[in-house]
Amino acid sequence: MDGRTNNDFEQMDHKTCVSICDAIGERLQRSLCPETELSPRLRELLDELRRRDNELH
Repeated sequence: MDGRTNNDFEQMDHKTCVSICDAIGERLQRSLCPETELSPRLRELLDELRRRDNELH
């Protein structure tokens, strides 16, 4: 690492963050087969993301 801390970087704006999250979600959907059962922890995290997303909109 080059010694920089998180304070040296600008925070991402909401639009950029949402775009990154959407891209990650699309890649996960493509990589997981529809029949693949999610682990309970992953299911819990996805439910939490959906709940938070609904609270924002």
